[in-house]
Amino acid sequence: MSPSSDPRPAGDVSSSGSRRLPTRAEYRAAQAAAERSRQSPRGPRWPVPPTRPVPSGPASGPVRADAPAPVRPVPVRPAAVRPIPTGPGALAPERLAPGVRALRRSGTVPTVARSAVLAGLVGTTTVYGFAHSTVQVDDDGHVRDVSTYAGTVGGVLEAAGVHPDADDVVQPGLDAPVGDGDTVVVRTNRAITVQMDGRTRTVHTTARTVGEYLESLGSRGHGAVTSASRSEALGRAPLAVSTRKTLTVVADGKKHEVTTLAATVGAALKDAGVRLGPSDETSVGLGEDPTQGMVVQVQRATSEARTGSQTLEHTSSEIEDAGLPKGERRVVQSGRDGEAITSYVVHKLDGKEVSRTVLAQQITVPARDEIVHVGTMKIETADVSPGSARAIGQKMAASRGWSGAEWVCLDKLWQKESGWNPHAQNASSGAYGIPQALPGGKMASAGSDWSTNPATQISWGLDYIQGRYGSPCGAWAHSSSNGWY
Repeated sequence: MSPSSDPRPAGDVSSSGSRRLPTRAEYRAAQAAAERSRQSPRGPRWPVPPTRPVPSGPASGPVRADAPAPVRPVPVRPAAVRPIPTGPGALAPERLAPGVRALRRSGTVPTVARSAVLAGLVGTTTVYGFAHSTVQVDDDGHVRDVSTYAGTVGGVLEAAGVHPDADDVVQPGLDAPVGDGDTVVVRTNRAITVQMDGRTRTVHTTARTVGEYLESLGSRGHGAVTSASRSEALGRAPLAVSTRKTLTVVADGKKHEVTTLAATVGAALKDAGVRLGPSDETSVGLGEDPTQGMVVQVQRATSEARTGSQTLEHTSSEIEDAGLPKGERRVVQSGRDGEAITSYVVHKLDGKEVSRTVLAQQITVPARDEIVHVGTMKIETADVSPGSARAIGQKMAASRGWSGAEWVCLDKLWQKESGWNPHAQNASSGAYGIPQALPGGKMASAGSDWSTNPATQISWGLDYIQGRYGSPCGAWAHSSSNGWY
């Protein structure tokens, strides 16, 4: 069989039992594989030393086909080979690389050994590629490359000296694997002061700029008006934000819906096209902060001038009176309402009267105030001897309904006037008897024995008190104030 018709693949055992050397095409393929491994994005950044086949020759002896692969790769140094003998039944010589001599068939490198060398070359490149990587770290906008052997995001940040808190945002997660060329983003969670639609509060955010913070608000941040530009970094100064809100304004019997960025209710009413008069009122203060869904009622103010008769109500006053027993009340002046012709203005909101303002008033009948005396005198009950003038007086007063406080007033009055002595006579005035009638003959109307009978004197005196003062306490009050009754 000619060499060109030999069906066996290169490297197979020949008919004589020996193995042939790798061809130049196979040698170049192995070199190309190694070069591709060195140029891989995940491969090492230093050159990989070349490998060579396991030494062979007379010193090493023939290698069996089932021999084990080498333990580790060794650097390759081209070995000199000699051309393979040709002749009947022999393999045709193949073209070798320039400067390479062919070895004798008995010293060729077995196919198994050559495969082990290539595997070692590729394996070494792969190990170095996973061990070392360059990762880009974006720490709050500060970007840098970090060279590390770490295999997770947490390890990369540790190597970079970045220590995020539990509230900070890290993408990917701290336990996520990382490789060469990857990017790790860290955003610090911090507190800022925000005046959102007029309400000041402290919020926590990982945003670095005003624009990023508005994006974190979602639909509320769309079209919002801020006190700083969107590209400006968030600082310590409070950030004022006015978001879009939809309000309902009810005015003149109609509802107006308005979507506005206004910071006050007054400005929102202007956006709704509702104008206010100087006396109009709103259900929400014009300086208040508008909120989503707020309803604002507008009440139109009107006024009307009127003239008419007006009742002037009288007042009542109380005056303490020590001449009256404690708790006793006596009206000394009755009250009476007055009348006046008044001109006034009626103030209305949405047609309903809310107040009046008097412009002018002419009094036709003046009001008279009521005056009431309130007693403060402490009542002391005195013992009455049976059959005495005082006992007769107490009984006769009780028959008229004058007991209790009225009896005390009567007792004090006549004790002061005569000491209940039916023969008492005032030397200067001539007043006589228990009630000190002036002149004493007046008591004759009660009986002819008026000068000696206590009952006759008491009967006359009680009639006098009832007719002039109404009650003993009334008489006693007058006596206490004027010294006589």
